[in-house]
Amino acid sequence: MFEYFPGNYVWNLGVVATLNSGGLVDEVDRACRPIREAAAQGEDAGTREFLRAWTALTDQLVGQAEEAEKAGHTRTAGQLYARATNYLCQAERLQSPSAPGRLGTYRRVLELQQKAFDLVSPTVTRVAVPFEGSTLPAYFSSAGPGAPVMVMWNGLDSTKEHMYSSGHWAELAARGISCLMVDCPGSGEALRLQGLTARVETEGWATACVDYLETRGDVDPTRIGLVGWSLGGYYAPRAAAFEKRLALVVAWGANHDWGAVQRRRLEREGERPVPHYWEHVLWVWGHDDLETFPAFADAVHLDGVVEHITVPFLICHGENDRQIPVSYAHRSYEQAVDSPSRHLRLFTAEEGATEHIGLDHLPHTSTYIADWVADVLGQ
Repeated sequence: MFEYFPGNYVWNLGVVATLNSGGLVDEVDRACRPIREAAAQGEDAGTREFLRAWTALTDQLVGQAEEAEKAGHTRTAGQLYARATNYLCQAERLQSPSAPGRLGTYRRVLELQQKAFDLVSPTVTRVAVPFEGSTLPAYFSSAGPGAPVMVMWNGLDSTKEHMYSSGHWAELAARGISCLMVDCPGSGEALRLQGLTARVETEGWATACVDYLETRGDVDPTRIGLVGWSLGGYYAPRAAAFEKRLALVVAWGANHDWGAVQRRRLEREGERPVPHYWEHVLWVWGHDDLETFPAFADAVHLDGVVEHITVPFLICHGENDRQIPVSYAHRSYEQAVDSPSRHLRLFTAEEGATEHIGLDHLPHTSTYIADWVADVLGQ
């Protein structure tokens, strides 16, 4: 993995995620150069400096976008807004849940993202999935009337804006597949603005998404799939085991036993995805006591669950994933005995996409998954 900040895995992960989601090397370098010393102080210490540096870059791009828009150069403006959203979203992701101004930063992310949609992605629209008296905020990418559709879920610290910037929806659209990018409870806008926290029983989220899609006249309700990355590698298989209207499921990172990973992290084993990690985890799950949390987290696993998956199941995992053991990918595959078509794809250091969810070569993983989904839904 490209490591701009030697020894700071969390910040490096943010950099490669940005670069592999439409960020430009020169822009990222200009934002990162002033904070190299801050990075050396540890993953938590300099996150405010990270936000200030990347916000300055965002401001610069927004200024350029506004000038382009005034001149009638809408495509250029939209591209600038899209990159600005990407940069600000990654910087917001690294902040503590209690950081002053974090909510305002995320609201600005939403505003910039909408500007990008309006100017360069007119086939992507904002939608709301009804859920238990509230909604799951989402973006819908349309591939045309009657198209199959993939529901896409994020993980512990990503958002639907990260899913958009990844370009996975565009790869699906190029193959004739629509995409519903959802902020699940515990993530993105659902957590930040609506207070919806994560839960063990994710099938309820899947039911809400399928119910919503069945109300739309532009999708094929018999060809609805589900993909989840990172912690979504637990959320999605769990949901597919019990929501039987789904046509396939993809674990983009085999998060088979997330509870065990938390016990390892308490012992400082393995890498973590965000600074201020435990504060973030308790926020996501709606808990306030770290002492009792590991006992709760023990229930977040797929043992005795993936055996109930009865649709095609793809598991993608990087051999050098420093967060989630590669053995979990084998475990999910070996236990999914009732899937009529299960596939395990491990990405190696030689080809890239070997880090967590393939962030070091995200397009490689994305296109592999899109091809597999197209093959299955095409049948």
